Amino acid sequence: MNLRRDVFQAIADPTRRAILLLLASQSLTAGAIASNFDTARPTVSKHLQILTECELLQQEQTGREIYYHLNPGKMKEIADFIEPFRQMWDDRFNKLEAIMKNYQSKKS
Repeated sequence: MNLRRDVFQAIADPTRRAILLLLASQSLTAGAIASNFDTARPTVSKHLQILTECELLQQEQTGREIYYHLNPGKMKEIADFIEPFRQMWDDRFNKLEAIMKNYQSKKS
């Protein structure tokens, strides 16, 4: 039984976020990915499985090796979901900055 994993639960884990950052610049094999962590290879394989099930990673077989790489379409979906929240916080910080500048100019 293959349960659909939640992408936000997947990226909540710091190791999985580190894997995504590692794969942002190049495709790597599971062994090459695991060599960057102080955990057992089966643990890294489990993280790769979760990220693949969430469609954040895609696998590509080249000869006997399986390479993992980011799925840019899925990453864009996440970015698109987060964007309104980023804009909201940018607006709030800009308003706060304007209030602080106004306050400082009145103090001077």
